[in-house]
Amino acid sequence: MSFTRPEDIEAESFRIIAEEMKEKGISIPGDEAPVTMRVIHTTADFDYSATLAFSKGAAEKLSRLLKQGTRIVTDTNMAKSGINKGLLSGYGGEVLCFMAEKNVASEAAERGITRAMVSMERAASLTGDTVYVIGNAPTALMLLKEKIEEDGYRPAFIVGVPVGFVNVVKSKEEIRKTAETYGIPYIINMGRKGGSNVAAAIINAALKML
Repeated sequence: MSFTRPEDIEAESFRIIAEEMKEKGISIPGDEAPVTMRVIHTTADFDYSATLAFSKGAAEKLSRLLKQGTRIVTDTNMAKSGINKGLLSGYGGEVLCFMAEKNVASEAAERGITRAMVSMERAASLTGDTVYVIGNAPTALMLLKEKIEEDGYRPAFIVGVPVGFVNVVKSKEEIRKTAETYGIPYIINMGRKGGSNVAAAIINAALKML
């Protein structure tokens, strides 16, 4: 092992990622590369170079929304914690997560649905544009799909990267179809992989592109 100064670790990590991508013959187009590379940096998993799906111009659109101070809603406090608040606050942005609120849990239990679904309903009732950052709950994506198709709701952007085995793959496929149909920009990781860390990494990559 060689000693690397803390401030140089990230730069060296990205150098290694770029080198290995070249060796593997992986080429990522345009502004998708910084997002994909940051996700790989977060996970040490090169599979994301093949599974991350971007709508046309998605990374640039996400950066523009963040620069405008567009509100972010996450489905977990972990994703919220992982987003770089220092960079975000410089553009007047905020991150909200309703999952831990007591009345969300009680309402979800009373209605027999998930807390994530109640949280998304609350987010959709807010005025103004919202970037949705979903790293854990496929039911959050399905609630957004319902709001879009049945209520005419339009998220400003969807980051859909829940991780797991139950309804995860299907929810991503369905929200991607819906987003394409209604012209909603997105970054979605197809398949089982993802997570709150990946969701936060996507937002942080878009912030660092500014």
